[in-house]
Amino acid sequence: MSVKVSFEFFPPSTEAMSTSLWRAVERLAPLQPRFVSVTYGAGGSTRERTHATVARLRQETELEPAAHLTCVGSSRAEIADIVSGYKQAGVKHIVALRGDPPEGSAGYTPHPNGYANAAELVAGLRDLGDFEISVAAHPEGHPDSKSFEEDIDNLARKVDAGAARAITQYFFEPDLYLRLRDRAQARGLDIAIVPGILPVTNFAQLVRFSARCGATVPDWLAERFANLDEDPELRAMVASATAVDLCRRLQAEGVDEFHFYTLNRAELTTAICRLLGVHGQ
Repeated sequence: MSVKVSFEFFPPSTEAMSTSLWRAVERLAPLQPRFVSVTYGAGGSTRERTHATVARLRQETELEPAAHLTCVGSSRAEIADIVSGYKQAGVKHIVALRGDPPEGSAGYTPHPNGYANAAELVAGLRDLGDFEISVAAHPEGHPDSKSFEEDIDNLARKVDAGAARAITQYFFEPDLYLRLRDRAQARGLDIAIVPGILPVTNFAQLVRFSARCGATVPDWLAERFANLDEDPELRAMVASATAVDLCRRLQAEGVDEFHFYTLNRAELTTAICRLLGVHGQ
């Protein structure tokens, strides 16, 4: 089975982080990903850096950049301006998200003159240009959803609005993804649902982030990474094996495309892709 991949980066905030990012881009580019996405902070906190990173990817590489865009903290007019800038930069792919509320806030509140949710944002983007639009999907349900069925309803609204693809939140049990895929297919949603794969680089950090985003960290994963904080080489080998095992179990169920959350590091993702047969140029 031929495997297709895509990668996610985040915009750098320092010169050192910028150097690290572009080193990762250079290392991963030969793997010929379908696209590479660049994240967008809560409340647009990384707006300028996201735009600069996406524009540089468009201008200086052969990669297809996808810009994340959220509803948080922006009016429809402001989003139209942002999208106009992306069009001028030659960006054709947008990852449309509701977005997370800024840290310390009581919860998500739509901008009074903005889009209320991701489905509205997708519809608005359709009116603003001929973009390829990806959206998010949640194998364990979004933290704000009352039920898994509500999550499927929300995904259906995004598909109806014009989304071309869904990329999932990371997960570690294949059955979580398969439930999402099967429920979406049973609902008649004709859309690719691409599993998001997060290689584990820092287990303590993973636990903290997972608590915020509603992802489950299984006990077996905690046991696997126990006492590896001071052994980065062994930790990297365990992380590679864990991610490859997940991907292979998904491949056995017919999955042939994966989206890797790189954390702006190339080594783990490159190793995993090679083990999956993705060698690129």
